[in-house]
Amino acid sequence: MNYHWQYGRRYHAFKEGSYKFPNDEREQDRLDMLHNMFRLVLDGKLFLAPIEDGPLRVLDIGTGTGIWAIEFADEFPSAQEITGNDLSPIQPPWSVPLGLNYTLIKSGPSAELSRVPPNVVFEVDDVESEWPPRPPFDFIHSRYMCGSIEDWPRLAQQAYNQLKPGGWIEFQDFYLVNYSEDGSLKEGNNVNRFYELLREALDKINRPVTIGRELEQIVKEAGFVNVHHEVFQLPLGTWPRERKMKEIGALNMLQMLDGLEAFSAATFTNILGWTIEEVQVFLALVRKDAKDRGVHMMHDFHVVYAQKPL
Repeated sequence: MNYHWQYGRRYHAFKEGSYKFPNDEREQDRLDMLHNMFRLVLDGKLFLAPIEDGPLRVLDIGTGTGIWAIEFADEFPSAQEITGNDLSPIQPPWSVPLGLNYTLIKSGPSAELSRVPPNVVFEVDDVESEWPPRPPFDFIHSRYMCGSIEDWPRLAQQAYNQLKPGGWIEFQDFYLVNYSEDGSLKEGNNVNRFYELLREALDKINRPVTIGRELEQIVKEAGFVNVHHEVFQLPLGTWPRERKMKEIGALNMLQMLDGLEAFSAATFTNILGWTIEEVQVFLALVRKDAKDRGVHMMHDFHVVYAQKPL
């Protein structure tokens, strides 16, 4: 918990530097906003794999604020244990005095008092290290880990090894390449340029933000069967006419604008060699272009779930 601070943002201490984004309260609010957006994309679901209620053992890789694990426990009260794994101890049991079972779970601008279910546990560990031996899981879930993982095939293989025969894995992740279907995204758009620079920075350290498109092949090569792959379009902004897509686009734009500093402060300076002043000037141009409702920009969100053979 001896966190590292840089440019006014707080970063994890365990395996310092392996994750390039902050873990402070501002970033936690953004992650919870993304959680709400993902549920909206999946029509209110936490996952798409055919999991049935029962004495399940579940692992949530990169659990972040722990909100997915907590909501899974609420929806599956008979689950034996849901383990949330992360580099940062920012989940509820770590953020309140020992012995208290209540914390503030924040969702967007509001916050409500929420109890951590007794079958939810959180651990501080690095999923890119060798996984510790333990009883096998029924379901392993990973969401929004793009930009964080260097060796995706090894991650999938370790998950395969720790699943029960017949158990399921589900990856939900981005392919952060923007496009428009009507030609409205023009060369020189600073929002798109920001995403291009972010991809460039994270490609330099072999932690791609375009992993979504590769997940299906990765799980197949790990030995999984019954592989299902769905792609969802995520608009960036409120330009869609359809109400659900408009709401998704609003949340996506809001989290992007709120996360601009989080995405770029460490990556652009430490990897691309920018000064923090250059970053701040560029982000002002990004925010200006983000207001242009005539640009109908979007990117894709991939969900891949598969089963370990019986």
